[in-house]
Amino acid sequence: MAKTASKPGYRCAECGWRTTKWVGRCGECQAWGTVDEEGARGASVVQAGATTAPALPIGQVRAEVAAARTTGVAELDRVLGGGLVPGAVVLLAGEPGIGKSTLLLEAAARIAERETVLYVTGEESAAQVRLRADRIGAIQDRLYLAAETELSALVAHVEKVQPTMLVVDSVQTVGSAQATGVPGGVTQVREVAANLVRLAKERNMATVLVGHVTKEGSIAGPRTLEHLVDVVLNFEGDRHSRLRMVRAIKNRFGPTDEVGCFDLHERGIEGITDPSGLFVSRRSEPVPGTCVTVTVEGTRPLPAEVQALVARTDAQQPRRTSSGLDTYRVQMILAVLERRLNARLGGCDVFTATVGGIKLADPAVDLSIMLAVASAAGDKPLPAGLVALGEVGLAGELRPVKDVRRRLSEAARMGFKRALVPAGSLEEGGRRRNGQRALVPVGPVAFAPGFEVVQAENVWDALTHVT
Repeated sequence: MAKTASKPGYRCAECGWRTTKWVGRCGECQAWGTVDEEGARGASVVQAGATTAPALPIGQVRAEVAAARTTGVAELDRVLGGGLVPGAVVLLAGEPGIGKSTLLLEAAARIAERETVLYVTGEESAAQVRLRADRIGAIQDRLYLAAETELSALVAHVEKVQPTMLVVDSVQTVGSAQATGVPGGVTQVREVAANLVRLAKERNMATVLVGHVTKEGSIAGPRTLEHLVDVVLNFEGDRHSRLRMVRAIKNRFGPTDEVGCFDLHERGIEGITDPSGLFVSRRSEPVPGTCVTVTVEGTRPLPAEVQALVARTDAQQPRRTSSGLDTYRVQMILAVLERRLNARLGGCDVFTATVGGIKLADPAVDLSIMLAVASAAGDKPLPAGLVALGEVGLAGELRPVKDVRRRLSEAARMGFKRALVPAGSLEEGGRRRNGQRALVPVGPVAFAPGFEVVQAENVWDALTHVT
């Protein structure tokens, strides 16, 4: 009986989805151009080869080789976890024109004061980068500049300059003759990134890659690009504002919840060491539909203002629009308001937003969203000098959040006089109710001179304390 030949299979390079025939779009992750043919035969046997270095007991490995080195930009060091680690590959992604090149040119100039840095640009000419360097004062003798879009030419520059830091702006503009497709395509980006990572590890050279983002705000290119690098940073900000924020999405050498704040102006970019107050409006009298909370970004507590607007509408489908807040979480809080507090929001448009362009995903923001919407619906302002912290549950209960004392200390430092928090936030535990430990409401607590903390058990208690 004749032996039947096995049919070739196809696999998505993004998510691993498999199919028996080639398709242009992955049926699982919906990515285009990521489905390639995989071998029909089983895996071949790999023979032992030469090793780059002998295996050592972990206690004999030199840890100081991987010690982070400061970039000279304090806010960038905060996000990186102390600085750039030799041999690390960092991917900095952000929208066009947001200031990625300015930030990296500033950091490269600071590092070039003591080490050799190579800046490779594929989007601009060398003269254009020189003009920006003149404007921000980033002229250094050890800062080398090259305009290249071919990977082999980039490697040649590295061989000649021997830098300790390499900046590639951007990885989507560099192409390789060894890969098919146009620069910026899936195959090209994967090939270029893999070679740059290998080069960085072999030379123990810190490498920063600039990446583009899609219209949805995610990093353009294959997901394998994020898996290849050691650190992924997201550069955020509104084009109409000078405030910029760098947030770590992935970091093998430090925290992933830190955020760096920067001020982008015509003379360059500067770090903001104390951003408290940037996300809170300044007004003489309280306004309905506003409530201040305190979120925590890494080790930094940040007061932020949540605004809400409730307006009657004749449309069959009222609008629910959010800016800077999780839309699904806002919808959940609106449902809790209608069910637990009998708020009539069915015939109203509800708009919620943050101040200053900050994005809040902290569960501690729930209570401030609820109070802002309730204040807007009743057209009654909340008491002046109030901050609200707490997670709202579907049953209407308020749940304590982490780092309450640090948040309250920052609120007191900023001049707020009163805080509303879930019951038990300042206690180690709660009193027993029906044989089980439960958090129960307590009276006001003097947290600091002139600063009062009020604890509430549920959303009804919280609304009672502020009305």
